[in-house]
Amino acid sequence: MSAILPPPQRVWWKQPLDRVELLWIVIALIWCLIMFFMMPFWHIYGKQNLANEAYRANPGDYMKKAEDMIAKYKVREVGPDNLKVPVVHPPAGADVYMVARLWSWYPQLELEAGKSYRIHLMSMDWLHGFSLQPENINIQVHPGYEHVLTVTPTNPGTYAIICNEYCGINHHTMSSRLYVVK
Repeated sequence: MSAILPPPQRVWWKQPLDRVELLWIVIALIWCLIMFFMMPFWHIYGKQNLANEAYRANPGDYMKKAEDMIAKYKVREVGPDNLKVPVVHPPAGADVYMVARLWSWYPQLELEAGKSYRIHLMSMDWLHGFSLQPENINIQVHPGYEHVLTVTPTNPGTYAIICNEYCGINHHTMSSRLYVVK
């Protein structure tokens, strides 16, 4: 028999099954079942999924909340003279508002270690990504939606916030800082 000739007329599923084929089918079935049950198990016990909320919101109203928070809790400004960015230090338990827009995060945050905060995120223009490094917190920030996550920083230091969703030609410059103090 060659590849040029048509196969003989037979029904392939009625052919006898070899032991090796049966072994591989059983292994594949067992592996599929393990993976199927691991997904909900890991979702519940893996502690990798953020407990965040998302609400439809008006960008103008959200920006007003962010500006009010900045006016109330601003402690300093950082950056070059023509691009000053406010740094806010809200009290523990406060609602903190961050704005994503081409190509910046506004404002920068200074939080206290061991205290909980509700961080609100919203994009004013395109889809952006909020990635807190090296903590591996990743959220897609959609325009028109207010994303809320509760965080309790534990280790003092300076953390990087980057956009991990391509948002245009200056995407690589969209970064910010999160300061955690004692």
